[in-house]
Amino acid sequence: MPRNCMKESSSPKENEIFLWRMDLPNKERRSPENSPSSSRRCCSSFKMFLVALSFAYFSKALSGSYMKSTITQLERRFDIPSYLIGVIDGSFEIGNLLVIAFVSYFGAKLHRPKIIAIGCLLMSLGTFLIALPHFIIGRYKFETSIRLSVNSSSSLSPCSLSSAEPSTSSVPSTGCEHESRLSMWIYVFLGNILRGIGETPVQPLGISYIDDHALEENAAFYIGCVQTISVIGPVFGYLLGSVCAKIYVDIGFVNMESISITPGDARWVGAWWLGYLIAGFITLLSAVPFWFLPKSLPLPERRLSKYSPERNSFIKDSALLEHKYQADEPANFLEMAKDFLPTLRSLLGNPVYFLYLCVTIIQFNSLIGMVTYKPKYIEQHYGQSASKANFLMGVINIPAVALGMFSGGVIMKKFKLSIMGAAKFALGTSLLGYFLSLFFFSMGCENASVAGITMSYNGTESLFMADGSLRASCNAACHCPEKNWDPVCGEDGLTYVSPCLAGCRTSHGSGMDTVFEQCSCIGVGNQTATAGQCNNRESCHRIFPYFLALSVITSFIISLGGTPGYMLLIRCIKPQLKSLALGFHTLTTRTLAGIPAPIYFGAIIDTTCLKWGHKKCGGRGACRIYNTAAYSVSGPDVGFAHRFLLPVYPGVVGFATARSEAGAQHNGERRISGSRRTAGAQKRRKQQL
Repeated sequence: MPRNCMKESSSPKENEIFLWRMDLPNKERRSPENSPSSSRRCCSSFKMFLVALSFAYFSKALSGSYMKSTITQLERRFDIPSYLIGVIDGSFEIGNLLVIAFVSYFGAKLHRPKIIAIGCLLMSLGTFLIALPHFIIGRYKFETSIRLSVNSSSSLSPCSLSSAEPSTSSVPSTGCEHESRLSMWIYVFLGNILRGIGETPVQPLGISYIDDHALEENAAFYIGCVQTISVIGPVFGYLLGSVCAKIYVDIGFVNMESISITPGDARWVGAWWLGYLIAGFITLLSAVPFWFLPKSLPLPERRLSKYSPERNSFIKDSALLEHKYQADEPANFLEMAKDFLPTLRSLLGNPVYFLYLCVTIIQFNSLIGMVTYKPKYIEQHYGQSASKANFLMGVINIPAVALGMFSGGVIMKKFKLSIMGAAKFALGTSLLGYFLSLFFFSMGCENASVAGITMSYNGTESLFMADGSLRASCNAACHCPEKNWDPVCGEDGLTYVSPCLAGCRTSHGSGMDTVFEQCSCIGVGNQTATAGQCNNRESCHRIFPYFLALSVITSFIISLGGTPGYMLLIRCIKPQLKSLALGFHTLTTRTLAGIPAPIYFGAIIDTTCLKWGHKKCGGRGACRIYNTAAYSVSGPDVGFAHRFLLPVYPGVVGFATARSEAGAQHNGERRISGSRRTAGAQKRRKQQL
């Protein structure tokens, strides 16, 4: 199209013609009218693309949610703190950051389905790389004072043994550098980066492909369906995480009768690697269908002459945005590169789009931080195992989000919501969801009773001692190592950090059936203790169902406005800029939210740790017990502060839409009035002649 045809003051009719002409080349626009068989093939290919994209969304969501379900397992296996887990989790966004701007811009002008297929292959390779450390690293060894052999008849004496000789766990083992776990998490880091690179083209190119080839009134429904599938993926991801968390990490290589800990123990590590192998295979399968899809499809007949006036009111014509590169023309990379910065500058000049970026950056900081550590929050705050926390996320919380997103797409299709209607709907759901979220602060839970850390040894005083001295008069003669975390539950209801610190002198039994006796720090009953931490937080168990119910309701209401809010983004930009707009939006949110949020949320969580584990070769390892009172306030407090701005965007978009409509109506009245004055003047001149 010549540049002199691009006028600033074009009429709505000219805008409509301009919009549909720039979507696809002429021969493709004519094909549905001239060839019914071509139209049928178009319909078939479009449905195949919907199915393929849905499966790709499912696979990437499954592997992504499985990563979040394994953060506790990775933390314990590699003996690293939460902030470092945040770095690993954020590495996925780093991979996106490396290529997303170029993939979104150049990919829109190339063969989009095949680029998505290449991305799926890279995701699969990255997922397999994450599982690699399990096959390189040695067997998992945890701190324990319990006799592991079921055939041994010797009596273990924790107190006297500790006083006689130093604990082996407090001295670095010879040759530990060969089993160093510090460097092994690098493979997980690099694999997640590769996953991020591979995931890059799926969303921007897939969504823009749908919006290019679907009727405008159906696009929201199709996108809602795809996004719903992407939320179903995490259901299976968390369920897979639940199953793998129950299986011991070295299953098949160790005698399970010798394992003296349960899945609820802070030292337990599940078979985290197994789920990554399964997720990698599923992602590999998702790449296959895209190789058989065409580069572009014919437009539906009704799409050729129909663009909503409301959509046109947001789009400004510019000579910089001329659609030079038709779908079937050879790609000129040099010309495309020259136009990249002017096109990006014009895109960011759209005030509605720029506001969407700012608000969603804040929103995603809250969302990513809270979702990443929510299973861990359930574990630490309510005393649930990692397996149960992942199961509850998969079968209760995630389906509520999926139902909300799907319902939002159905509501937009059924009631044919305009941009103004979508903005009002998203505003209402955001406000209601935010106010409901405030009730989470009333669902507090007390700390676990641990002698020397949260309670005094006599059980009468509350303490909050992070890595303080665990010595008391009752265990002073034992000379116990204080770095070990080998908890036992005393008859008095207190958890003791180790049998030695409980003052236990004898024991009988083996494995999980070990009973420690003559424990001088336990002043009631027979002075006995059993292996494992006490589970006597009754108030937490009572309030937990209410927490789950509120979590489900809040998730449903907030996600109900997700699809309408997403359509606000798509409808406020030029059609040929959809891929760039979606890609740049993904780039900024992942750079400013996806990377930093898990890190600073993890760092905040680390400040609430009361007892750190220690690595085999020395140094601080993973946290064993948290101050749940501080944990329940610090992390959610930051998240809710971010959510406060959630309703801002739909509210301002609604205001901008109203102004655009009022301006369009005013301009229309002025054009009519001007036409009447011109006609009157011409009539008077004729009369004078």
